[in-house]
Amino acid sequence: METVAACAATGGAHLRGHVTLPPSPDWRSAFPSLGQRVNGHPLVYLDTAATALRPTPVIDALVRFYRGDNANPSAGLHTLARRAHAEMEGARAIVARFIGARDPLEVSFTRGTTEGLNLVATAWGDANVREGDEIVIGMAEHASNMLPWRYLARRTGARVVTFGVADDGLPLLDDLTRKVTARTRVVAFSHVSNVLGMINPAREMCAIARGPGRIVVIDGAQSVPHLADDVGDLGCDFLAFSSHKMLGPMGVGALWGRRELLESMAPYQAGSNMAHDVDLTTEVLSEGGLKYSAGTPNAAGAIGLAAAIVFLEAIGRPAIATHEQAVTRHMLQRLGGLPGVRLLGAPDASRRIPVFAFVAEGRTPTDLVRALDAEGIAIRAGDLASLPLLQRYGVRAAARASCYLYTTTDDVDRFADALTRAMRA
Repeated sequence: METVAACAATGGAHLRGHVTLPPSPDWRSAFPSLGQRVNGHPLVYLDTAATALRPTPVIDALVRFYRGDNANPSAGLHTLARRAHAEMEGARAIVARFIGARDPLEVSFTRGTTEGLNLVATAWGDANVREGDEIVIGMAEHASNMLPWRYLARRTGARVVTFGVADDGLPLLDDLTRKVTARTRVVAFSHVSNVLGMINPAREMCAIARGPGRIVVIDGAQSVPHLADDVGDLGCDFLAFSSHKMLGPMGVGALWGRRELLESMAPYQAGSNMAHDVDLTTEVLSEGGLKYSAGTPNAAGAIGLAAAIVFLEAIGRPAIATHEQAVTRHMLQRLGGLPGVRLLGAPDASRRIPVFAFVAEGRTPTDLVRALDAEGIAIRAGDLASLPLLQRYGVRAAARASCYLYTTTDDVDRFADALTRAMRA
């Protein structure tokens, strides 16, 4: 049987050979969606925190798979099945390398961050959390990192405990320290807030949270696309993230977990591929992250995610960070100069990714979405699946503009000018 390492070499090389970049800094030309007009205006896309745009190399990777390698992956069967297997395991190795995992088999492909967090809450939580235990989460969490733990607590008789957030949007580390006790079995938090864009001190939080009989889980949905998350450096036990927020296809993501924990956990779902040698009474479970891959896999999704990673790596983290910092500073300057607009979180570019939640006097967030959409500008509004955090700032809904490597300062200016007009209407 072909090893995961061998598949990484063949599959990864195949992806790298097909990813080409436009001349720097014209990365925008790789995103066909940006060529369209919306309501008669060139599109300005400021909704990346919900889902990113896809570059041509990712789209091409999906098309190539379905045109040429479309088969249910198998290491030992016909040619197309072997090619699909090599590509998918190559993708697993690319994901592992991207987040600093020591072993590709520590990576499970999921439907996204939400499924990854539910997997941990079920497969680890149901076996290890008991009545009277406590699960510690931040009040700033997205619903996907709140509800799985709430339902785990209801199933087991445990209790969910929350730690607070300071006025600037960063976690209260003293409160976290107080909330972690001998009863704590799970500590779960996001590395970056999907509302505020504030970068939490995840390494320090992991150091506070670690302890015997306890796991530390990071929601990396907003951090992995923007920061160089390294699971070894962070010190967590699990990290979940989504493809669609980092240029890859929807409906796929990854969960990283320490190999020893994955091996000790029960399957999340049962069926083909997560076990072999299945007879009428016994089965042999697959190794590591493969144990959480019941049924036919989303091979194209995994390959698309890997293609997105190769694209990001070809540009380089330093170049992306420099660009995003320039966009962030410009956005903070423009929003800060608009009367009646209140930005949530600290106006400090060095502590943020380019995600900006705000409220405006006299206009509802939904009103703002409609007004900006009429000018071809896409933003998001609502409770942003983080109602407790918004209530911390005295509101129940906010508008959100979120940027990525394809956002320009000209986009920011168009947004700010349109927001000014909307405020005056």
